[in-house]
Amino acid sequence: MTSSFPLSPPLDHAWIAAHIPHSGSMCLLDQVVEWDAEHIRCTATSHRDPANPLRAHGRLAAVCGIEYAAQAMAVHGALLGASQDRPRAGFLTSVRDIDAQTGRLDTLDGPLNVTAERLSGNGNTILYRFVLQCDERSILSGRATVMLDASGATLTAARALSAGL
Repeated sequence: MTSSFPLSPPLDHAWIAAHIPHSGSMCLLDQVVEWDAEHIRCTATSHRDPANPLRAHGRLAAVCGIEYAAQAMAVHGALLGASQDRPRAGFLTSVRDIDAQTGRLDTLDGPLNVTAERLSGNGNTILYRFVLQCDERSILSGRATVMLDASGATLTAARALSAGL
């Protein structure tokens, strides 16, 4: 996978934080390693941080990996929309076929490799498959649907309901 975009990999944490809505410790990804129009691969070490904002009761559950994948998808969208003035906001609307091979992320010593593959999409909805790996071992996988500009869709639905449609 190589990039044909004006930016060259790797992209660091500062670039990621400047291009997705997540800030501070909630920006979980360290680096974008590679991408193209259909794929992105990022790395993260924040799963080992005792101050990770997703921890509960001193633990970081494997399902929190969905947020890592969602951030990789957001970065992918920012890269694809690099010619736009403002990246379009996206929201996870569905997560399916989750397969967790471990119960916790914080017990993993190595960095996480977060890969997302765009399976299909149109102007407003995108379906991704994602995989989190640590030391070549699959940790979490699944599919996620992202709705772009969901606030506009919500407003349109609200107007239709108020008009009795």
